[in-house]
Amino acid sequence: MIFRTIIHLLRSRTRSPLGIHDVGTVRLRVLPTDLDILGHMNNGVYFSIMDLGRMDLMVRAGLWKGFRDKGWYPVMANETATFRKSLTPWLAYDLETRIVGYDDRAVYAEQRFVVGGEIYMSAMTRARFLKKSGGTVSLAELSELAGVDVTALTPPAWVAQWAADIQLPPTREPAPSEWD
Repeated sequence: MIFRTIIHLLRSRTRSPLGIHDVGTVRLRVLPTDLDILGHMNNGVYFSIMDLGRMDLMVRAGLWKGFRDKGWYPVMANETATFRKSLTPWLAYDLETRIVGYDDRAVYAEQRFVVGGEIYMSAMTRARFLKKSGGTVSLAELSELAGVDVTALTPPAWVAQWAADIQLPPTREPAPSEWD
């Protein structure tokens, strides 16, 4: 994935600019290294490839350089996916990425794997931005860098409920693994 990531980072820099709330599309192809034993794209690979779509959107929206200059970086907090059809070897597909909202701590992006206009897989992601110097990037800081009012775009109700339902305790609190 590291070579694929570098290639797509370089390609994103030469593609047309996007607004941060536009739908970003990356054209990809299922490679042999993406496959599982059943001959279709491995479910874990989808999540790795989704990084390419989010990175492409940030680069094309002009935010990637600002993040790097400030020492900020994104981390995934939550991801959920629905798999509808298999992606098979050498199949070309589009990875579509769109920010669907913000809450007081995170950015929500929907991502879709699309073949011929048809959704094969859809995912919802929740990301936070951290500072290399320590701490998290506030939404006010994110708004300033992006040049948009992020408070004006709230996630759909089901997404906010999903995030609340799967929330784990903060890292400074205990989170014992206890099964009922």
